[in-house]
Amino acid sequence: MKYASVLDLHTHTVASGHAYCTIHEMAAAAAGKGLEILGITEHAPAMPGTCHNFYFHNLKVVPRELHGIRLLLGTELNILDSDGQVDLGEKELRNMDVVIASLHLPCMKPGSRAENTEAYLNVMKNPYVNIIGHPDDGRYEIDYPALVQGAREYGKVLELNNHSLEPSCFRQGAKENDTEMLKLCMKYQVPVVMSSDAHFDSAINEFESARSLLEELDFPEELVLNRSAEALKPFVNRKF
Repeated sequence: MKYASVLDLHTHTVASGHAYCTIHEMAAAAAGKGLEILGITEHAPAMPGTCHNFYFHNLKVVPRELHGIRLLLGTELNILDSDGQVDLGEKELRNMDVVIASLHLPCMKPGSRAENTEAYLNVMKNPYVNIIGHPDDGRYEIDYPALVQGAREYGKVLELNNHSLEPSCFRQGAKENDTEMLKLCMKYQVPVVMSSDAHFDSAINEFESARSLLEELDFPEELVLNRSAEALKPFVNRKF
């Protein structure tokens, strides 16, 4: 299969408050789908209904392997302002295996094109952030050449979020925005990662919409980190 995947880094469990499966259930589903690596990235505390920061302090008690799946435990941070402030501090982040930073309406209202772009570029300066989550939501107008060049400068990965591309998703203009982003990633040789953003175990490793867009653009497979654990290693905090 073109754009084969051995990993899914962006998923949520019941701890996020609006997802519906446990870590065990998510890991078992990942194993059933032939994955090697599963990221569990709960919403950080500014998201209504999610877990307290104590949850992230205590991740050390969770095994890093379940059902034969290597777990990368982390968070989906909320970017709070154009300065790139986030809702967990260094004390929590330094122990995270993988960190995604995203814009969510409950946590930062859309600003101007310049303000939204600055939010992404400034959060990229955070050494613990690995991935910029779903930077395709048209409700946040951004400068895509600046985003991609920033990711190249700071060594960050841009997410191709499969859920954004589904008809049921509330994000706006995702296909058009992802198309622009991916073309620029080809130009500047910036890696991407396909993610499910699964809030239920059946959605893990479901990348049909993402693959379709990659194929449409003839996107280079070597820029898609899902292909192997070795490709991913330089871009996450936990060295396995």
